[in-house]
Amino acid sequence: MDNLHELFGDSKAPKKSREGKKKWRRRVSKDFSAQQKTRGSSIVVSHEEVVIDFRMDANLIESLPPEPALGNIEYKLKLVNPTRQRFEHLVTQMKWRLREGEGEAIYEIGIEDNGHFLGLSPHELSASLETLRMMAAQLGATVKILRKQVVQEGEDQRHSAEVLVRKIPDDRTSIELRIAVLGNADVGKSTLLGVLTQGELDNGRGRARLIMFRHLHEVQTGRTSSISHEIMGFDAEGNVMTYQQCGTAEDIVQSSAKLITFIDLAGHYKYLHTTINGLTGYCPHYIMLVISANTGIAGTTLDHLNLALALDVPFFIVVTKIDVTPSHVVEKTVAELQTFLRSETKRDPLMVCESADLSKARGVQSILCARIVPIFLLSSVTGKGLELLREFLHALPPYLSAVEREELEQLPVQFQIDETWNIPEVGAVVGGLLTRGVITENIRLQLGPVEGRKFIPVLVKTIHRNKTHCSIVRASQSASLSLFPVDNSSANSIPPLRKGMVLLDPGQEARVTKHFLAKLTLTAQDDDSPIVLKKGGHAVLNIGNVRQGAVVCGIFGAYDGIRKMRIPQYPGGALEPVSVMFEFLRGPEYLECGARVLFRHGNTKGQGYVSHVYYLESSAGSWEGRDDE
Repeated sequence: MDNLHELFGDSKAPKKSREGKKKWRRRVSKDFSAQQKTRGSSIVVSHEEVVIDFRMDANLIESLPPEPALGNIEYKLKLVNPTRQRFEHLVTQMKWRLREGEGEAIYEIGIEDNGHFLGLSPHELSASLETLRMMAAQLGATVKILRKQVVQEGEDQRHSAEVLVRKIPDDRTSIELRIAVLGNADVGKSTLLGVLTQGELDNGRGRARLIMFRHLHEVQTGRTSSISHEIMGFDAEGNVMTYQQCGTAEDIVQSSAKLITFIDLAGHYKYLHTTINGLTGYCPHYIMLVISANTGIAGTTLDHLNLALALDVPFFIVVTKIDVTPSHVVEKTVAELQTFLRSETKRDPLMVCESADLSKARGVQSILCARIVPIFLLSSVTGKGLELLREFLHALPPYLSAVEREELEQLPVQFQIDETWNIPEVGAVVGGLLTRGVITENIRLQLGPVEGRKFIPVLVKTIHRNKTHCSIVRASQSASLSLFPVDNSSANSIPPLRKGMVLLDPGQEARVTKHFLAKLTLTAQDDDSPIVLKKGGHAVLNIGNVRQGAVVCGIFGAYDGIRKMRIPQYPGGALEPVSVMFEFLRGPEYLECGARVLFRHGNTKGQGYVSHVYYLESSAGSWEGRDDE
C-alpha cells in the first residue's frame, strides 16, 4: 500500500465516509472482500505503475469470445501463401467485414474461430500480415497493426496480432461516431473533453475546460448547463487529429479518416432535463460515463447510468482524477464500481490497464452483446491512461452496419429538430438529427407541426456538419440546416421554430397527435419510495426530440383494469409492464409507433415505447399501433 501512496503522490489519511450515503454503498463495502475471493481479482503493484485487474474469468484472459458471425471482427489463424482462389475468397470476405463495420474491420491473426490464442511463428506472422496488406490493397483500404502479443515464450516463441483495416465508404469523407459524455457535476467531464479535443493537458486548475463552455455562468461556476459538441479525429495512419495539429474544425474534418463527435452534457441534477434531451434527441452511438476517483458513484451518476441502460446504448466508464486521489481511495472506488456493475446491472466490468485488454473491450459485440463494460483510469493533468483511451476510440466501430444505414437512407426523410436559431442575414437555422433518408441542398421538405397541427413547405438552402459546409447529410448524421420559404420571399414567413418539430419528405402524410398509448415499465426513485401513478396526474415525457408535459388519462395493466393509485411491485423486484394513455398538455406532436419513451412523475420513473397513436384531423378517429402479444 505504501507503493500505491507514493505512485499517486498523496500520503493523506483516508477520509471518513459522509453521512447519508446510499445503502448499496454500505453493502458493497461489506461484501467486497468476499467477492474479491470468488471472482479472482488481483492487484499488481510496482514502482512504475499500478494495475487494478479485476478478472471476470480465466477464459476472458486466455481467449477472446468466439468469432461473431455478423459484425466487423474476423479471426484468422494464419494467411500464408493462399492459392489464387483462396485469396479472392479472402478479399470478398474482407469486403463484407468492411461493409459490416461501415468502413472498418478488425482482424485477429493467430487466433482460432473459437477465440483461443494459438499464435504463429515470427515467419508465419510476417507472411500473414503481408497477405493481409495485399488483400487490403485490392480494395483500396489501409492497414494498421494495433498490437502484437506473445502467446508462447521460449525457443518456439509464438505471436498473435490485432490489425485494423479501414476503407472510407465512397459516399463519405470519413467514418463517424457520436459519443455522449455523462457523469456527475465536478467529475472532470469538460476537462477531459478539452484535453482530448485540444491536444493539451490540463494545468490542474481547469484551464482545459474553459473552451468547452458556452455561457458566462458556466465559466463562473465551472458547471456545464447546456449541450455542446466537440470533435477529434484520426487520420489513415491512426494519428490523432485535434486543434493542436489542425488549428480549425474544417482542417480536422478534412484530415480525418475517422471523426468522433463528443456531446458534452450537464452533470448537475438541476439540468437533468437538458441531459435527457441530449440523449433522446441526438441518439449517441456510445456513452462515456465519467466518474471521479475521489467521490465514486455519487450525485447524478446513478441517474445517468439508468438512462444509458434505459436507452440501451453501449457505454464505457472513465475514472478521472487519479493524480490527486490517494491510492487506497482509487482502489475502493474501483471496487465499489465493479461490484455495483455486477450486482445491479448484471454486466461484467473489464479494467483496461494495457493494450492487450483493448481487444476484449472493443466493439459492439463485446460491449453490447457480451455485456462488458470497459473501465479506464486516467488523469487529465499527468496524461496517465489517456493513450489507452485514444487507442480504444481509434478502433471503436460504428454502431450501425452499412446494410442498416443503407436501409435507413432509402426511407422518406425525417429530421428531428433539437436546436433553433434566427441568424441575421441568414434567417431560420435548425440543428438536429436525420433519423432516415437523405437531405441535399435546395431540397423541398415540410416543416411542422406549426399553429397546432399544420405542416408548411420549406427549402433547405445550406447544410453544415461538424462546423463546416457540406452538400449532403445522410441517415444517422446530425447537421444544421438553413431554411427558406419555398416562394423565396422573406424569411419572416417561416413561423417561430421550437424544439420537437420535424422536417418530413413532401410526399409523406404528416399527421400529429395529442393522445397516445405507451407501454411502460415503472420504477421508483429509490427502494423506499412507493411507485405511484394515478389518473389525472401530470408527467414529463421525453420521446425522441419531443419533451412535453402530459396528463395521464388512464392506466391499463395485465388485466385491462384501471389502476388509480399504486402500481404493485412483483416478486423478484420486477415490475409488470402497464399501458398508460397520455394527452399532451401544450399541443399536438408528431409521433410514430415504436418511439422510445422516458417518463418522470415525482419519485416514479418509467421507460418503454409508444404502442398506439391516435391521429388528429384527416385521420381523426383512426389509430396505428403495434401488437406485442
